[in-house]
Amino acid sequence: MQIPNYKDNSIVNLMSSILIHFGVDSPYSNLKILHPNELAEDETIVLLIIDGLGYNFLSKYGRDSFLFENLRGKITSVFPTTTAAAMTTFYSGHAPQNHGVPAWFTYLREIGMVSVILPFKTRGFRNFDYEKNKIKPSDIFLFKSLFENLKSDYYSILPKAIKGSAYSNFVMKGSTQIGYRNLDDFLKKILSTTFRKSEIKKKYIIAYWPKFDAISHDSGIQSQAAIDHFRELDKKIADFSFKLKNKTSKVRLIITADHGLIDTTPEHTIWLKDHPKLYETLAIPVCGEPRAPFFYVRPSKVTDFENYIRNHLNHAGELIKGETLIKENYYGLFKPNKRLFDRTGDYILLMKDNYILRDQLIGETRHELIGNHGALSDDEIYVPLIII
Repeated sequence: MQIPNYKDNSIVNLMSSILIHFGVDSPYSNLKILHPNELAEDETIVLLIIDGLGYNFLSKYGRDSFLFENLRGKITSVFPTTTAAAMTTFYSGHAPQNHGVPAWFTYLREIGMVSVILPFKTRGFRNFDYEKNKIKPSDIFLFKSLFENLKSDYYSILPKAIKGSAYSNFVMKGSTQIGYRNLDDFLKKILSTTFRKSEIKKKYIIAYWPKFDAISHDSGIQSQAAIDHFRELDKKIADFSFKLKNKTSKVRLIITADHGLIDTTPEHTIWLKDHPKLYETLAIPVCGEPRAPFFYVRPSKVTDFENYIRNHLNHAGELIKGETLIKENYYGLFKPNKRLFDRTGDYILLMKDNYILRDQLIGETRHELIGNHGALSDDEIYVPLIII
């Protein structure tokens, strides 16, 4: 089990290389395999993020693909290997250690609730919208985007359903948000935005495609549905790239992902309801991710909790104190966000092999996902760096 390489080979280092290109300082070193000097001074950057496209998947199923042909190498995601943590890194230029957004289910002590943090709602009560209850993103997110004062035109291309959301408006501050309907519209919007007339020579465009991840969750990362969608993506990105190249040489297309996935099975799915003695030790619902569950333990039950994990779940995961993960730089380098200690849990169970741990609150639908992510296996942590 490895820790993300925040020194010079993670997605936060990729963001540092991009920031340096636009004259913005970053505390993190640039990506070793993408030095800022490689980019021409007036070059527009298009960063295309394919949610869930792991390096191992590309190496196994995409050897004959256009994307593999342009593969520069493999880099690490962040911890946890999840969209909430990684996409906030792409949009802010910070690692989770610094931006303090660790997982899909995040406990927010400041409002006493377990959130579904990207939709900016409460877990189990999706109709409890934080903004409608006068809770502002700035109350929750204690960081400032490094891209906010970019001295170039800055565009965010994202699904129409999340354009203008509370999270999007906060992390994409300073950018022009452009929504799209489908894959053809997605690539069309990138192309038209790239050549939009502007007084500033170079632009920064960050474009997010989530459907590959959604298919992999529902059908599995090794499913025919995931493979077919990858091939469709590859063909259309190849066509798009040739159109881009024919129009200009002043654009650098960088393609990567937020994380990879691993397929899980019902036999290796641990439901909290099947472990009532473990449930009794917890103060609030399980947070984090199924591959990296966060536990908040009742002080009087700490020994019972540790013994239960040791005796019943040691085969499925490695138990580590949340504070230890922060101090040992699993989340990133430098000073931690002051709310990360609240949000990381007392303990985290880093799942082994293809195990997951899940719970279900009253009112939640039991949804069995095949593809999962959040832990530190090779399939989850390594993502490709593709440069065209």
